[in-house]
Amino acid sequence: MRKAIIVWGGWQGHEPEACASIVGELLREDGFSVEITRDLDIFGSPVIANADLLVPIITGEQLEKVHANALVMAVRDGLGLGGHHGALATSFKESAPFRYVSGVTWVSHPGNIIDFRVNVSRQNDPLMQGIPDFDYHSEQYYLHYDPSVEILATTTFTGEYDEAARNVVMPVVFKRHFGAGRVFYSALGHVAAEFDHPYMRLILRRGLAWAARR
Repeated sequence: MRKAIIVWGGWQGHEPEACASIVGELLREDGFSVEITRDLDIFGSPVIANADLLVPIITGEQLEKVHANALVMAVRDGLGLGGHHGALATSFKESAPFRYVSGVTWVSHPGNIIDFRVNVSRQNDPLMQGIPDFDYHSEQYYLHYDPSVEILATTTFTGEYDEAARNVVMPVVFKRHFGAGRVFYSALGHVAAEFDHPYMRLILRRGLAWAARR
């Protein structure tokens, strides 16, 4: 049985504990054994390297350099890393090693909670198969991302809330390889209620399963 570890914490506006519980149930339904913890020291534990998937549902917080380097090495060796919305994109923003392995950093969400369109750019990818373009109501994330990512879905900024972003096409869902490990990210899911959106939920479920160690 594959082992997943979910670590939650940081800013409570992203409802990390509730989201961790929902993600845990999704993973259990896919046959994972799941450990859920708020102990950030686990990043420096050998337990991480021996797991198959790590899901940090954390906004902000600090990550010690030695722990960050251990995480990078674990992903290089095959640990899967996955997250949604603030997870990965807003986790440990001062940690360069974490930014390197996650491949994504949040920088803005013009207009805050708005309606926007998600466009599936790789319909033939197994993670997106059967999922059409769809409308979504949440924060439309403006991201800085690694050029190595494989973009699966995008959104286009209209410029209504920030002229500087007009017509910018931004990744919403991506996957990447990092050594022997896999990384998956979806920008959807600001709060727990968004898991009620069937495409948001399905994309994350498929993506986390894909990222897990083979």
